[in-house]
Amino acid sequence: MSKLETNTIDTISGSTNLTLGGTNATDITIPSGVTITNNGTQSGFGGTNTPAFEAYKDGASQSLSDDVWTKMTLPSETYDTDNAFDSSTNYRFTPQTAGKYFFYAKSKLQVSTYNDLRHGFVKFYKNGSAVNITEVSFAPYGDTTGGTLVSPFTSAVIDMNGSTDYVEAYIRIDGLNSTNLSAEYNLFGGYKIIE
Repeated sequence: MSKLETNTIDTISGSTNLTLGGTNATDITIPSGVTITNNGTQSGFGGTNTPAFEAYKDGASQSLSDDVWTKMTLPSETYDTDNAFDSSTNYRFTPQTAGKYFFYAKSKLQVSTYNDLRHGFVKFYKNGSAVNITEVSFAPYGDTTGGTLVSPFTSAVIDMNGSTDYVEAYIRIDGLNSTNLSAEYNLFGGYKIIE
């Protein structure tokens, strides 16, 4: 093994690319304690948390039926890096890129009468099958002339194969009053985890 000692390596005049290693090189080892300082543009290092999306429904209510799992209505997007979320009809995320994804979802579930809401739920479905669920139980509060509400939140890491897997967010109310059940401020998002 030979050793090259120098302070600066640069390209020859008229060339813009500098290559370390060639057909015989498989690894470049950086010794412990060495800091690599980047004052330019880097590429190919680390990773990105994309595809990523966040979809929502603003203050407009989504009607629900008692004890029925209902897909979240999510017509608006905060961002959708790879156009992988369908915000028009299916309200589902199909990442197109395989990997592990972190998902989160929440909703404000309510009934119009006091003390009539027992439980609120939010759940993820992968390819039509449930993979995660959070239940929030109602605790009475405030003015007894108003309605009742809970705001369940859930999150999960789900392994996705890319182009055929999809994830959806569902909500459910378990109430004593089967009328005037609704959801507001639905939120559903996710992003690829750097592995």
